[in-house]
Amino acid sequence: MRQGRLYYVMGPWGAGKDSVIEWARVNGPSYDVAYAHRYVTPSLESLGGNHVALTPVEFDLRERRGLFALTWQAHGLRCGLGKEIEHWLRQGVDVLVNGSRGAFPSAQARFNDMVPVLITASRESIVSRMLSSGPEAAEQIDQRLARHDSYVVPEKTVTIVNEGNLPEAGMSLLKAIRNHSA
Repeated sequence: MRQGRLYYVMGPWGAGKDSVIEWARVNGPSYDVAYAHRYVTPSLESLGGNHVALTPVEFDLRERRGLFALTWQAHGLRCGLGKEIEHWLRQGVDVLVNGSRGAFPSAQARFNDMVPVLITASRESIVSRMLSSGPEAAEQIDQRLARHDSYVVPEKTVTIVNEGNLPEAGMSLLKAIRNHSA
């Protein structure tokens, strides 16, 4: 049986990463791909996407017991990918995860045959989306744009530019999966 392949999707806040992943999950053809949940704490109603909210106590317990394949912190959230993805990969199932640019080196070290996918957008689109997220986002725009501008895209990364045409960006993600499927 072949090993499954991990699709590690990452991108800056405001690029529409969650929306693109969700569009592909709901509208895409039935490839042999499992869309992994991302476990997060604290719970954010506005987070959207394929997330499972945990209390800090639940997150700590899972982390102590080794129930995460990967964890990271970003923007005040603690995030984790469950160990179930390792089982799915061993069973030959391709797995798509909603990752983090900051956690990419750890993911790459752990999953050597993964396909990195960067969802991005123009600075203008990112700023517009950040501003629409509320007043707390306005305080963080400069910091997040600086991180966006300085990010060095890893080699062999599939880049998808999401400039507002969600079906087009979603189809690009599905095409990347199809083109890299073993």
